Amino acid sequence: MNLNIEEINDFLSDKNPLDIVKWAVSIAENPVITTNFRPYEVAILNAVTEVKKDIKVIWCDTGYNTVQTYRHAEELIEKLNLNIHLYVPKQTVAHRNVVLGVPSIDDKKHALFTKQVKLEPFSRAMKEHQPDVWFTNLRKGQTAFRDSINIVSKSNDGVLKISPFYHWTDKDLDTYLEQYNLPNEFKYFDPTKVESNRECGLHI
Repeated sequence: MNLNIEEINDFLSDKNPLDIVKWAVSIAENPVITTNFRPYEVAILNAVTEVKKDIKVIWCDTGYNTVQTYRHAEELIEKLNLNIHLYVPKQTVAHRNVVLGVPSIDDKKHALFTKQVKLEPFSRAMKEHQPDVWFTNLRKGQTAFRDSINIVSKSNDGVLKISPFYHWTDKDLDTYLEQYNLPNEFKYFDPTKVESNRECGLHI
């Protein structure tokens, strides 16, 4: 897909998330959306499925989610009728707890842990589905890396990444969720990031 990213971002800069989704779907041959059902994920899931109801929703479940996150996921899958494609690590949590555990972010084993529970399942999913457009809920202010991108960016593999809510704040999203009567869940934990301002490696 030969597109000028800077020109596209200029074109989309004053568009609302729904219009951004509509534009991206219009140029896509095989779009996907990824989710981990973290707080505010319901916003992008709602916006994208409003435009393309049958879009493939890739959920890479690390196996370490909170009980609340799993319940939230099940609620959204039913409420939005999500076309879920689930990917999990090749090793169970119980087995990994014996041989590796959950290393701290300062432990050299943390990179291996991240690869096992997040990067490998994600890589497997993208290889199987071969998307040309990838919807994700990256937002400015989340991490230093995310501050450096924009509504539209490209992955290392050349997939067009679309972040419709990139410039939105939590307050903006709260209003959106209230408008559409959508549930949210804040009891979420990502063992590969631990700290909210760290990048997990999926988007770099």
